[in-house]
Amino acid sequence: MSKINRSQQEKTEQAFYAVGASFLGVVLMLYLLYKMFPISLGRFLMPCMFLKLTGLYCPGCGGTRAVAALLKGKWLLSFFYHPIVPYAAAIYLWYMATHSIQRISRGKIRAGMRYRDAYLWIALGLVAVNFFIKNGILLVFHQDILKLLGHYW
Repeated sequence: MSKINRSQQEKTEQAFYAVGASFLGVVLMLYLLYKMFPISLGRFLMPCMFLKLTGLYCPGCGGTRAVAALLKGKWLLSFFYHPIVPYAAAIYLWYMATHSIQRISRGKIRAGMRYRDAYLWIALGLVAVNFFIKNGILLVFHQDILKLLGHYW
């Protein structure tokens, strides 16, 4: 890899790390607000318009329930609601942990996970497979998987 490419890669990694750290700060702030002022999330969520109009799940259906299950430590249930959520959480945690190790060691330990397009292709594949499986079960067996699993917030 040339010096120019390496420099650009390092800048990209620094930007991703900054965004990840900011994301963690926002999530912690929202969590604290929720603990101080507990409210039911279900009151603020709009129904899925794709589901209402077509009777089929959209590619994102189940995502909110998956996040709620994940935050309660129910990884497997989160995966069933929508596999992209625990996948994204695992990628995020691994990325932040390895880059934190690299930063704390001041580059002596080159542990930082590198960005690869493959991570996005895997995510897209998970969304597509989730979409086809849920809608296939809905169309063929007339079973509403998300209703069977129930609400989780």
